[in-house]
Amino acid sequence: MPELPEVETLARGLQATLMGRTIVETRVLWPRSVIPPDPAAFARRLAGQTVASVGRRGKWLMIALGSSDVLLIHLRMSGRLLVESEQCLDTRHLRVLFLLDDGQRLSFFDQRKFGRLHLTDDPAQVLGALGPEPLSDEFTAERFEEMLRQRSGRIKPLLLNQRFLAGLGNIYTDEALWQAHIHPLRQANTLTVTEAHQLHRAIQAVLQAAIASGGTTLQDEAYQQADGQAGEFASKLVVYGRDGQTCPRCGQAIERITVAQRGTHFCPQCQSLAQGLGPAQG
Repeated sequence: MPELPEVETLARGLQATLMGRTIVETRVLWPRSVIPPDPAAFARRLAGQTVASVGRRGKWLMIALGSSDVLLIHLRMSGRLLVESEQCLDTRHLRVLFLLDDGQRLSFFDQRKFGRLHLTDDPAQVLGALGPEPLSDEFTAERFEEMLRQRSGRIKPLLLNQRFLAGLGNIYTDEALWQAHIHPLRQANTLTVTEAHQLHRAIQAVLQAAIASGGTTLQDEAYQQADGQAGEFASKLVVYGRDGQTCPRCGQAIERITVAQRGTHFCPQCQSLAQGLGPAQG
């Protein structure tokens, strides 16, 4: 958390706000938030640079600058970016501050201090190993089915693997697997062609719906949009965080297990593991 929909929402909000703005000054308040160059060099290199565009790759936010530099930001567990027109009154978790030429401030908050900012002129060094984008035209159902056929691991950890598929995290993986009727412990290469195509549709549908709702803000409020507004998709979650509640499709109680050290939510009836015990089918 945040995952693809949250980062995409942030990118769109920041694109509208930061496009054409010049960074006047950068203040690094928590040095470990910055990946080399060192904080002083990081601040010097950013001074006077103008934002050319804001985009996303996987869970990375990409701020392209007027030079060849790109500021890459990974929010990790609790990172938050907020555009403010006035000085922030609560600076407890403020880690990096960007002062802009129009008087606004781009503030990077991070309670758990896991988020990272990386200034580079070669983004491929950081992003090159990422898997395909799940909402791209190149990510077809046929390609996805081929990718799954070559992997024997459990489906949930595989979907969380950013080298396999970029952008999915715990929330939307659980939601997509429920929508596709697939147990999180299924072996990837046991999915039939039909199931692979169902999962492909479910992944794209869940991500698109979450983006349309501005992402998911949970009770900890760790994620907010760039203007401070909450994402509204939490009310539309079907299984994630709903353990003990009834499945809206069959009425069975949602269960929570641990898969690859991640809390995992599913319906034991709609997502039966028994259906995947046989050999892969075509």
